[in-house]
Amino acid sequence: MKTDFSFFGSRRFLPLFGTQFLGAFNDNLLKTAIVVLISYHGLTLNGMSPELLVNMAAGVFILPFFLFSATAGKVSERFDKAVIARGVKLAEIGIMLLAGAGFFLHSAGLLLAALFLMGCHSAFFGPLKYAVLPQYLNEHELVGGNGMIEMGTFLAILIGQIIGSLMTEGGPLLIVSLLLATAVCGWWFSRGMPPAPPGAPHLQLSFNFIGDSVRLIGEAWRIRDVRCAILGISWFWLMGAVYTTQLPTFTRLHLGGDAQVYTVMLALFSIGIGLGSVICAKLSHGRLQLGLVLLGSIGMTLFGGDLALGAMPHYQGALMSLGQFMAQAASWRHMLDVALLGFFGGFFTVPLYTWLQVSSPDSFRSQAIAANNIINGFYMVAAALASVMVLKQFGSIAYLLLGTALLNILATLHLLWQAPVIWQQRTSWLKAVLGNQQ
Repeated sequence: MKTDFSFFGSRRFLPLFGTQFLGAFNDNLLKTAIVVLISYHGLTLNGMSPELLVNMAAGVFILPFFLFSATAGKVSERFDKAVIARGVKLAEIGIMLLAGAGFFLHSAGLLLAALFLMGCHSAFFGPLKYAVLPQYLNEHELVGGNGMIEMGTFLAILIGQIIGSLMTEGGPLLIVSLLLATAVCGWWFSRGMPPAPPGAPHLQLSFNFIGDSVRLIGEAWRIRDVRCAILGISWFWLMGAVYTTQLPTFTRLHLGGDAQVYTVMLALFSIGIGLGSVICAKLSHGRLQLGLVLLGSIGMTLFGGDLALGAMPHYQGALMSLGQFMAQAASWRHMLDVALLGFFGGFFTVPLYTWLQVSSPDSFRSQAIAANNIINGFYMVAAALASVMVLKQFGSIAYLLLGTALLNILATLHLLWQAPVIWQQRTSWLKAVLGNQQ
């Protein structure tokens, strides 16, 4: 069966894609603009150092995923998902008005409040966007839909980070206009989403956020396939957190590149994930092919490890401009490693998201995705803490990246032990490709 993405322009998919793309784009516009103002334009709060305030901003954004994901999963199960999406997008417009006041007043307090609310916005939209796909798409379209969502998300993150950094030079009016226009466009897209009836209309809601989260994770863990999918996805986000967090400093200290070089490396990583996600969907030919997870893992270990091994010593000398960097033959190896690391990351994650969707009962799908978001957050926090420990011990980002690539082997073996079906299907995607060529 061929994956032709003909559903992309239909009302079943395009409004959802536009809504999630613009949401991810706006998240990163706001986060990046705030970080740049803190780092380069003197934005501060009660005399905090820029380094402390940047980390505080990151924590403020991720906190709602821990607090409200369980509630978000229940809400998405309890009510029509298209109605929730429109409500979330209306809230985003209000959040951007608050952020606008923060930018004009140069108030870190208001901006951090807006950032926290955008984290809440993302926490409530996250379960919805994945849980609604099986309602909108046919079974043979589901892998392709996940591939397009993954591609759109990472491209939105990339473009949002680049534009978010550049737009701070234009003053608060430009920043606020772009943020508000993006939010309004996202709401407009959400209005086109078809109805998506609730999976559990009689589900009881509560405000016991911690208790709900613990119970939710326990329920998800009892479903073997859901547990295995969450373990794999969370490991992917741990690796992604390590590589993307360390990439700017790694580019400067080990590759000798300036800020432009880092931007190109980030672009290669994000575009690689986007292309990998789409090609993974094409190779799946409309079926869930868990064997592609194994292929993706092998690629992440090979190219993540080669990136570290190719730049073990610290760079000595003045930082190179983009032109100088690209003029060196060794630089193309580094760029290829980063692009292929992202590319095989797309192969790793798309089947796992699809598996999470199809293995979750209809009345629990949104909650399973909410549980996934909570565990993802824990893994990313663990990545940050482990990175600090490794860097203190070894003082080398290259060692950290190499260790992460090698640990990926152990994580994959653990996943295969938990889910032998991945090993059993290791060549099924290849047979499907060859069969469709005959």
